[in-house]
Amino acid sequence: MEVIVAGGGVSGAATAIALRRIGSDVTLYETHPDAAGQVGSFLSLASNGLRGLKTLGCLDQVQEAGFAVPTQRMWSGTGRLLAEVPRGRLSGDPLHSTTLMRGSLVEVLRECAEQAGVRIVTGRRLAGTEPAGDGIRAQFADGSSARADLLIGADGLWSATRSVLDPGAPRPAYGGLYSVSGIAAGVPAETGTFNMVFARSGAFLHIPAPDGTVWWSAQVADPRPPKLTDVGEDRWLDRLAELYRFEPQPLEIIRATTQLHRPTLMHTLAEVPVRHDERIVLVGDAAHPVGAGQGASMAIEDAVVLARALAKADSTGEGLAEYDRLRRARIGKMAEAARINRDAKTRGPLARRLRDLVMPIAFGHFYEKATTWLYTHDLGTLPAPAEQPRPAER
Repeated sequence: MEVIVAGGGVSGAATAIALRRIGSDVTLYETHPDAAGQVGSFLSLASNGLRGLKTLGCLDQVQEAGFAVPTQRMWSGTGRLLAEVPRGRLSGDPLHSTTLMRGSLVEVLRECAEQAGVRIVTGRRLAGTEPAGDGIRAQFADGSSARADLLIGADGLWSATRSVLDPGAPRPAYGGLYSVSGIAAGVPAETGTFNMVFARSGAFLHIPAPDGTVWWSAQVADPRPPKLTDVGEDRWLDRLAELYRFEPQPLEIIRATTQLHRPTLMHTLAEVPVRHDERIVLVGDAAHPVGAGQGASMAIEDAVVLARALAKADSTGEGLAEYDRLRRARIGKMAEAARINRDAKTRGPLARRLRDLVMPIAFGHFYEKATTWLYTHDLGTLPAPAEQPRPAER
């Protein structure tokens, strides 16, 4: 089967690898002319996402590109420890959450894709499609086109494929939070721990890296989306220092910042009713931006489940329908968890006080039971391909 993957991020690269593992002929088209490089902030992969990478044969490479974070701590804005739990896993699971820069993860996955025989073409943005016999023709913004049996939309939150598949599909909406992230130096911190501070202005996340720096992200609650352009680094840091002036941990890290990443608005997306037809399917954020630290892990799960469904089906349409059936309930449950997580960062003063009272009890007694469905999900294995991987071409 010939497959076009639109989008070369985490979702697109992982899906391309998965389909090569079952013997498909895969070409990945990425909008940007160059590889991702060190762009964007950091992300974490939970145990469910790491098991998906193991199925794809990329786990070791990803772990080497990042660092393990076994523990997560939640703090009140005043610095009181609210809860301590395993990070992205159940207790006793030896597969520890891995944190790395998003660009590093994309680079590793693209390298794995090329080694598996995926052809990667950069500088091509999907603009439309048209039928092509028993297949589909993808039309790109530069006027070129390509034919395949299947088009996979892995082109993110602002997916062009989603609009091609369903012109009436929901559009992303501002979710009441924006994110500013960076790297600080010279701040004493305990490695191996992901810290989340529930502050007055939203959540503040920080992780000590092995090199002694601290990676951080401020998720600021604001009902109106701020203008992100024409604001220099110093002004952003001054703004954050003012917003977090009552919280000692975040303030110390903000003042020690040596590198700032581009601020971004955080969006939500209503449930996408149409995620596939007979020749097009959506994966990753194009289908379901979940957040709550599970975006990359869920995209990797999508890749494995889609490849398994297609390998077992008698037809492409049957495989896509089975993939959608297998993913919809789990993604819906994850989206609800993400909504609760997001709401916890935008609460008023009374709700914040109640949260700080309830959280130690809830996490102490119910964390394992509440997250077993998420972290122990069995993706299965991929069937052996009928052909050997061909050399990658650019």
